Amino acid sequence: MDRYSALFFISRWVHLGDKAAFVSLQNSGRFESNPNKMNLLKEKILYVDIETVPLVYQYEQLSPQSRYHWDRKWNGREIDPVAQYEKAGIYAEFAKIVCIGYGYHTAAGFFCGSFSGHDEQVLLRDFHLLLKEQQLQQPVLLCAHNGKEFDFPFLGRRYLVNALPLPDLLLLQGKKPWEVRHIDTLELWKFGDYKSYSSLDLLAFIFDVPSPKTEMDGSQVASTYYEKKDLPRISRYCLQDVITLARVYARFCGQKVITEDEIIFA
Repeated sequence: MDRYSALFFISRWVHLGDKAAFVSLQNSGRFESNPNKMNLLKEKILYVDIETVPLVYQYEQLSPQSRYHWDRKWNGREIDPVAQYEKAGIYAEFAKIVCIGYGYHTAAGFFCGSFSGHDEQVLLRDFHLLLKEQQLQQPVLLCAHNGKEFDFPFLGRRYLVNALPLPDLLLLQGKKPWEVRHIDTLELWKFGDYKSYSSLDLLAFIFDVPSPKTEMDGSQVASTYYEKKDLPRISRYCLQDVITLARVYARFCGQKVITEDEIIFA
């Protein structure tokens, strides 16, 4: 195995007896392979979750051109475009971000907050500023559950749709795999398996990690936004995901799970 192949392997997984640790490339070029020695304060990880809704609530509200492209997306498949529109919120071409939740470890505790609103450009600009501020101190790692399939690409696409510059952490073109500073807890759980999906709630359950998600679930975000017009509720739900994500990742690293007393809300 040549040097670059070895680095690619090492940068993703190191097997340690009965434990598997995700290994991130540090700014110095060194790796910390032992999960029990990983310092979550030192790592500067920004835990992220986004909540998205369709650009228009109902299929019938689509403009003729938008409807044409939506219908065309399902051509040749045994899928009813009208019924499928219930899932429009997960497609960046037909949806927008209404909340970005974030959290990170500090010496005082786990700090978390969110950007929410109806103007997506404002949310994206605020999030970009947060990333810049965080990276002034040291390189940041972005962490999300299913982030490589959903959160990170969705964010990147919506920055482009809104004609906004991409944050450095979402600029992937020309980067080697081990230079991409993204952590995906779903990818860690798969151990190379691509046959199944495990939700964050499921991982929290099997890891016996407190999960404060009680208000709603992801399928209710669009109706909460358009029908109930309850953006604060969506923000609370998003922050609950961020806290659960941080707790689950701590288990992957063999670290202490944050308690309620350690959580600091913006």
